[in-house]
Amino acid sequence: MKIAVRYYTKTGNTKRLAEAIAEAVGAEALPISTPITEPVDILFLGNSYYAFSIDPEVRDFVKGLDKNMVGRIVNFGSAAMLNSTFKKVKAEADKVGIKMDEREFHCKGEFKGLHKGKPDESDRKAAAEFARKIIA
Repeated sequence: MKIAVRYYTKTGNTKRLAEAIAEAVGAEALPISTPITEPVDILFLGNSYYAFSIDPEVRDFVKGLDKNMVGRIVNFGSAAMLNSTFKKVKAEADKVGIKMDEREFHCKGEFKGLHKGKPDESDRKAAAEFARKIIA
């Protein structure tokens, strides 16, 4: 099974989760500026809410994916206020014909003093365990 991990972060929170997931599944965590150049069965995609939506870079990344190169997307991320970005990412994935796994990982992320220290080590361990279950 071929797996890729891509993430978008402004604060570093989602990058820390991506690194934990990548280590757990034997992949490399790379920013979304690194394109998918080989077919993958699973793309773990990390992102968060910014101004009540996914960042335009995330939207453009998903729009640029080739449905013949990505089997399915597994969403993960962190956010200080809002929770899951699943619906927003799925809307973009649907436009290009890529399946979204219904399972996702989300935890609180530190932002401007809220949720100090999050995601913490327990969040990173939970993200890694989540990823191992996805590929099992």
